[in-house]
Amino acid sequence: MSGHSKWSSIKHQKGVTDARRGQLFTKLTKEIIVAVRQGGSNPEANFRLRLAIQKARDSNMPMENIERAIKRGSGTLEGAILVELVLEGYGPSGVAILVQALSDNRNRTLQEVRNTFSRSGGSLGDSGCVAWLFESKGLITAETKDSDAEELALQAIDAGAEDVNIDGDPIEIYTKPEELEIVRAALEQQNLAIASAELSMIPKTMVEAEEKAALQALKLLDKLEGLDDVQHVFTNIDFSDATLEKYRAEV
Repeated sequence: MSGHSKWSSIKHQKGVTDARRGQLFTKLTKEIIVAVRQGGSNPEANFRLRLAIQKARDSNMPMENIERAIKRGSGTLEGAILVELVLEGYGPSGVAILVQALSDNRNRTLQEVRNTFSRSGGSLGDSGCVAWLFESKGLITAETKDSDAEELALQAIDAGAEDVNIDGDPIEIYTKPEELEIVRAALEQQNLAIASAELSMIPKTMVEAEEKAALQALKLLDKLEGLDDVQHVFTNIDFSDATLEKYRAEV
């Protein structure tokens, strides 16, 4: 899972300093709206809504924004009808890319994603072409700060985690989807600094690409993440440390 970890780390670092915080709040709002429309406005009875609210809080989204999104989802406030899209494609060197989107205009989103792929050395594929390469997992990121990463990993395993990646800070903790909240609560009771907790699509196996293709893939992933309707982007490429350093220097 090292490639996933490295891409996630880049996104985490960007999230702290990125000027696109307004765009982030828009995406979080969409997730809350869809969660309410699917399962109701009561977080205690709606697992997806609980996760969406927690993610919004983790991202320092104001509570008034969260409450407004819930009202829009329940119909108390007027809002556009959103549809969920899962789009699949290939990046440079044929690496797999999975895109999750929420849109009020399916055709517009499909065209934007297709154009982004084609302009960045990739191609949008048919439904099912790469989804089988990923599996749903709970993903918790936790700050190590001055703590011993290996000790934190043991705490996570004791709390019910399936796997832990300590290659970097924050560390990544993987759980069964249905046990995400349980593991997070157990870790918080141990005063572990949780940065985020969400359901994620984790690649079953990783692939390597030479530096030029890897840099192209990173740029493609970044452009896809930047689209307003795109919520999440996942890939199975394993980036080398040298490639990541070069990419960071460029952006």
